[in-house]
Amino acid sequence: MKEPTLVILAAGMGSRYGGLKQIDPMDEYGNAIIDYSIYDAKRAGFQKIVFLIKEQIADIFKNTIGKRVEPHIDVAYAYQEIDNLPEGYQPPEGREKPWGTAHAIYCCKDVVNGPFAVINADDYYGVDAYKVMYDYLTKEHGDDKYHYAMVGYQLQNTVTDNGHVSRGICVTDENHYLKSITERTHIEKREKTAVYTEDDGETWMPIAYDTLVSMNFFGFQHNLFDEISAGFPAFLDDALANNPLKGEYFIPSVVSHLIDTEKADVKVLSSTAKWYGVTYKEDKDYVVKALKAFREEGIYPDSLWG
Repeated sequence: MKEPTLVILAAGMGSRYGGLKQIDPMDEYGNAIIDYSIYDAKRAGFQKIVFLIKEQIADIFKNTIGKRVEPHIDVAYAYQEIDNLPEGYQPPEGREKPWGTAHAIYCCKDVVNGPFAVINADDYYGVDAYKVMYDYLTKEHGDDKYHYAMVGYQLQNTVTDNGHVSRGICVTDENHYLKSITERTHIEKREKTAVYTEDDGETWMPIAYDTLVSMNFFGFQHNLFDEISAGFPAFLDDALANNPLKGEYFIPSVVSHLIDTEKADVKVLSSTAKWYGVTYKEDKDYVVKALKAFREEGIYPDSLWG
């Protein structure tokens, strides 16, 4: 079996954060969340990472994150641009937004050649999460079904006091396999429960805090690239007709289709890790304090890269 690759989705422009949060330092040594993620992935066993970025931030990204980590792990780059589409399709006039997380993976198809995990650049997933994912991706399954994995988190550990978030709401069976995953793009924290809206706040529906959610930490076999490519034209036909400027092709949508058609199963992996993230600038102090506590506990050295 080929060694798994870690794909890091880092193409976001940080509109809600107010800057490039994927490179924003979270400690006095200049390390961003992404540095901690790569450090955790490397000690879990990952030997290669792929940074999925936008070409317009390539220079600054390579001169900060890339420069630090390239001496320690194999690095490749891929670029998410809105015109990277199946043959015969063009982005509509006025479209600026990329086409979502499934499109991000689609843009990595030429630099990933085996099983791979996917994470967000601005999310801290915890040491144990990388260990359980690497162990799963290096197992032999011995049948024709697609065997994928996801690290799950409780919703209460993934919301912020500072605004709304997007999460994949998950339902599992008694054996901890994913039955369904539904992307909710506007979830807000309340005192006793979270709530979400699908109509810009006209109506709100509750979501219990112990709900299992996806934070886009998935593990896939290489065949996912074929499935994303196969479903992309149908997505584009619908998006161009109904939501040409904002429609997005999400990983959960592809995964749900493969589960529904019984082509794949998705094991929800148990992890003792706690999630931290910086959706908004106001989240930064909380993350900085958490990472400092981890260093004081000896989970990380003061200087990750020496």
